[in-house]
Amino acid sequence: MNHLKLYDNTCHECSQLITKRYSTSFSLGITMFDKKLRRQIYSIYGFVRFADEIVDTFHQHDKKELLKRFREETFRAIEEKISLNPVLHAFQEVVNVYQIDHKLIHAFLDSMEMDLHFSNYEDSMYKKYIYGSAEVVGLMCLRVFCSHKPGLYEELEPAACALGSAFQKVNFLRDMKSDFQERGRVYFPEVDYLKFDEQTKKQIEADIQADFDLAYQGILQLPNNSRFGVYLAYRYYIKLFKKICKSPASRIAEERIRIPNRSKLYILGKSMIRAQLNMF
Repeated sequence: MNHLKLYDNTCHECSQLITKRYSTSFSLGITMFDKKLRRQIYSIYGFVRFADEIVDTFHQHDKKELLKRFREETFRAIEEKISLNPVLHAFQEVVNVYQIDHKLIHAFLDSMEMDLHFSNYEDSMYKKYIYGSAEVVGLMCLRVFCSHKPGLYEELEPAACALGSAFQKVNFLRDMKSDFQERGRVYFPEVDYLKFDEQTKKQIEADIQADFDLAYQGILQLPNNSRFGVYLAYRYYIKLFKKICKSPASRIAEERIRIPNRSKLYILGKSMIRAQLNMF
């Protein structure tokens, strides 16, 4: 028995479990990727999910110190190509094999650190946070998708960033109540949670729609091994976004809008039919 391979596989399976426990939408999307890509994307998601948990969940601990330690251990794992933390071991393998730019990882961890210090985000900080918390994650995945087509990676960078941005902004609308009431955060610049109105909501929605429009054009150009999985995640978020658009501002501020699992299965079936007919 190859014990090193057993360890590698076990670490990647840990990240797969994390993904499935935390996000049914992304989990279903990942299962639509070519089998050769799934463990890499699970490993990226496991990494970003645990970093996010540090700043959002572990309130009884010194979160600043935990995040500092997590950053140090991440880059030590990448340098040494091993970690006894299963999530970091799986992630370092993806970083090293696919030569993911360390600047993307630093940008992501910087955005996590911002959540420890900021509760309101002015425009420049908002853009920096969106880039670090969401856009760079899309770029990490894009590096995996385009590993044999480096020129395509450069071409699709703007669309990948736009998709990550759209997903994150939809999350901000969906989680507006919990972000404010549980963490004291308002991510949208110059938005007063207590005075959130229809005009403000429509402005935010127009910005998100522009991101989705750009992202969709990029999805159409993705390699076959990843296009449908990304398209499926896009369709889930479009459905959630449309439901948010139809809901009054007062409801967004007081309720977390959800898409039932039965609706996700319907989207999956419909998307598969469209894909078979090449009607993306």
